[in-house]
Amino acid sequence: MSVRFEELAWRPTPLGEISLRRRRDPRLDLDVYEVKLDDEFLMSSLFTAGEIALARLGLAPLSGPGLDVAVGGLGLGYTARTVLADDRVGALLVVEAVEDVIDWHRRELLPFAAGLATDPRTRLARADFFARVAGGDGLDPDAPGRRFDAVLLDVDHSPRHVLHPSHADFYTPAGRRRLARLLHPGGVFALWSDDPPDPGFEAVLAEVFPTSRAHVVRFANPLTGGESANTVYVVQTSTGPDLVEQA
Repeated sequence: MSVRFEELAWRPTPLGEISLRRRRDPRLDLDVYEVKLDDEFLMSSLFTAGEIALARLGLAPLSGPGLDVAVGGLGLGYTARTVLADDRVGALLVVEAVEDVIDWHRRELLPFAAGLATDPRTRLARADFFARVAGGDGLDPDAPGRRFDAVLLDVDHSPRHVLHPSHADFYTPAGRRRLARLLHPGGVFALWSDDPPDPGFEAVLAEVFPTSRAHVVRFANPLTGGESANTVYVVQTSTGPDLVEQA
């Protein structure tokens, strides 16, 4: 029997105090892993459908082996683990701003994410995803200008509810164009959001990407007994060079 509550890790960061905790839910008879930033819940192992769907929907438009994928935000690891479950993936770069989150996975504090950090296709990079995009050198600190077949992002609550003001520029047309430069022709960008589809943000995406769709991911909520939903935006560049040139 697990202990009722245990704080597994805690550390002050530039974004706030981040903590990883495990609690036993007697009603559901399972261990629940949660991440908090100050007093705000960021993620829970009870609600993973959106993170899993982010990877599956983001990779679905792509074809061929040896896909090069980047994930922004490591968290509990559900998106990254789902990416690695796709046999077409040849390399995975995970960009995470908080070193402690990377350390959770290296120390295997999260049993459901075991093997993520040791998979030979995986590299965990301690970097600010948004600063890397804005800086123009690309997401990989060791390979400036590297492009990807897919970039999957799960950091902010939504394009309008960001964790830090410095993230806001990423969701503008200029930010989208900078992101487009990091994708191969035909490459995909997918974004998780806790809000319903946002027509204003969809219009921003349509300014830059020729193909854009908002998927509503519905799932059972064991706490309310009802249904909850996330949104996954999936956009794709053109297969020719014109979009990158315009970006």
